[in-house]
Amino acid sequence: MRYETWAPQYERLRSDLGFAWDRERASADRLAELLPLPYRADPLARIVPLLRGRDVIVVGLAPGAGPPPLWKLPATDPTPALVAADGAAATCLGAGLVPSVVATDLDGPVPAEIEANRRGSLVLVHAHGDNRPAIDEWVPQFPAALAGSWAGPPREALIDVGGFTDGDRAAYLADHAGARRILLWGFDFEEVEETDPAARERKRAKLRWARELLGFLAANGGSPLFSWRRDGSLVRYPAGNAVASTR
Repeated sequence: MRYETWAPQYERLRSDLGFAWDRERASADRLAELLPLPYRADPLARIVPLLRGRDVIVVGLAPGAGPPPLWKLPATDPTPALVAADGAAATCLGAGLVPSVVATDLDGPVPAEIEANRRGSLVLVHAHGDNRPAIDEWVPQFPAALAGSWAGPPREALIDVGGFTDGDRAAYLADHAGARRILLWGFDFEEVEETDPAARERKRAKLRWARELLGFLAANGGSPLFSWRRDGSLVRYPAGNAVASTR
């Protein structure tokens, strides 16, 4: 998705959730600074060939979902590509699956993401206003291919092809890369594990936005978007033309 198409949606989200641009920009600047030189230039040129023309399975962390049951899919050529959303990298590795890409804002089990990177996953690190300490701690520890993203206009070292949470951002990436189909596995927009009431409500607000933004992608993206259910069925993700306020 073009940034010009996506940006108005993020502006609504940012206003609703109260994200400050100065903090977003500071984290983005730090991420760009820490990315090794070979991984700053033209990130999409390295990502797109991993996903273009393939079924892309975006793996989430819905309770009880586990790793995607690839054997339930018809054989395709080329084979499907996996994009793990943050902590789902550990789920994939536990099943012997190495994602093509890991999309992370570094708030999950980062050691598993580092291991996936060591085994060949390109890790797309996202900078936002609250994760600068994690960027400082973890980015230098990744041993292999990295790319960076943020919520503002694309620049040399950092991309923005749409999306908000790790999961929907991974789906937007697959669409931008020209996936044949995008299959969402392990997505749950209702279950919230936080016990603190304030954290719980904030998480729910983010999940509402994730669901809405995937609807926007289904309506405006170029790749068919499906929810992959545990019974093996594929259900077209419902399209939505606008993002509603969650207030």
